Amino acid sequence: MGGGHVNLVDLTKRFADVTAVAGVSLEVRAGEFFSLLGPSGCGKTTTLRLVAGFEQPTSGTVLLDGRDVTMLPPNKRDVNTVFQSYALFPFLNVADNVAFGLRYRSLPKAEATRRVGEALELVRLSGYEKRRPGQLSGGQQQRVALARALVLNPAVLLLDEPLGALDAKLRRALQVELKALQEQVGITFLYVTHDQEEALTMSDRLAVMSGGRIAQLGTPRQVYEEPVDAYVADFLGVSNLMDATVTRPGGAQTPCELRVGEFELDATCGAVDATGAVRLAIRPERVQLAEFGASGRNVVPGMVERVAFLGSSVQVFVRLAAGENLQALLHNDGSPLTWQQGSPVSVTLPPDALRVLPSVVPDFERQLVEDDGLSATASRVPATSSPPPAS
Repeated sequence: MGGGHVNLVDLTKRFADVTAVAGVSLEVRAGEFFSLLGPSGCGKTTTLRLVAGFEQPTSGTVLLDGRDVTMLPPNKRDVNTVFQSYALFPFLNVADNVAFGLRYRSLPKAEATRRVGEALELVRLSGYEKRRPGQLSGGQQQRVALARALVLNPAVLLLDEPLGALDAKLRRALQVELKALQEQVGITFLYVTHDQEEALTMSDRLAVMSGGRIAQLGTPRQVYEEPVDAYVADFLGVSNLMDATVTRPGGAQTPCELRVGEFELDATCGAVDATGAVRLAIRPERVQLAEFGASGRNVVPGMVERVAFLGSSVQVFVRLAAGENLQALLHNDGSPLTWQQGSPVSVTLPPDALRVLPSVVPDFERQLVEDDGLSATASRVPATSSPPPAS
C-alpha cells in the first residue's frame, strides 16, 4: 500500500492556560513504525489525537501525504485508531466487530466478508468469527481491535498504548507480533507508549517527549546509546548519572578529562568539549566489576550495597568511594557470583561507555502538563534536534 507520509509542522495545542503540545515539528515516513515515547502528561497522546482529528490544533499544520488535513474531521482522514480500551461492541461477534466500519463503505456483502476474513487471518484469529468479545482473552481482543482498524486499509494506523492493559509476558509476545504485522501490511504505524521496552523493540524511529516538546528523535539505538541530555538518558532504560567537573575538555581525537569526587576519569562520548559542571552517564551493562585492589585509569573503588537476581542477569548496586551510587548489570552465565552485600570491589567505567552530558540545556524551559514524579520544569533541546550519527 502506498502513502502514509505524516508531516507535523509547528503543531501547538493549548487547553486554557496549559500548553499540551508546544510547537512540535515531526516527519513520519511512509511505511515506518514510529513511536512517541514519554511519561504521562508529556503531550504524546494529544499529538496522536491531533493527527487523528479528535482534537483541533491551536496553531500549526497536519499534512497527510502532502495534503493539509488540519481542520478535517476524523472520518475524512485516511487514518484509523486502536485504543488501549479496544472499544469492542460486546453485543456483536468478532466478524461483526471487524466489519463495523465497512458498513459505511457501501461494499457488496461478498467483498466485505472477504476483507473481514483477510483481516482476521492477518491477526491469526481465523475461526473466531462467531465468538463474542467476552469469550476472548485480552490478547485476542487486542487483535480484534487491530483487525477492525486494518480492514479499512488506512494509510496510517494510530495506536494509543494498545498493549497497556495486558500482562507483561503477553505484552512482550505481542510486541514482536505487532512489528511483524506492520512489516507485512506495510502501513505507517504511529505508536504512543510510556513503555521504553515497547518503543525500543518495535520502532524504526522514536521521539522522546517531555512537556509537549520532542526532547530527542532518532533510531532506538541512537537514542539509547547517544542521549542528548540527562532526561533522555534517565527515561529511556536505566542509566547511571553522576555529577562531574571537566578538568580538561576533549576533542575529536582526545578524551575529555573529568573529576568525580577525588577520582579522575576519561570520557570519549557526548559533549567532550564541555567545560565546568556536567553530568556523566553510563549504562549498567557497560559497568565492569573486578576484585578490589585493581588499579588503572577509570577504575574507582566501591562497595556492593545490594545484589538482585533477575534470572537472565544479575543487578549489582554499588556505592563508589566518590559517593555516587550506580548499578551494574551482569549476564548470568551460570558461574557463581562472588560479590555480596558489603563486598569491596573495583569498578571500571570504560571511557567509550561514559557519555558527557550538559548539566543544563538553555534553549528553553518547559512546563510539564501533569505531575508524573518529575520536576515541574525542565530544559531540553528544540523539537527539530536529532542525535549525531552513530560513530
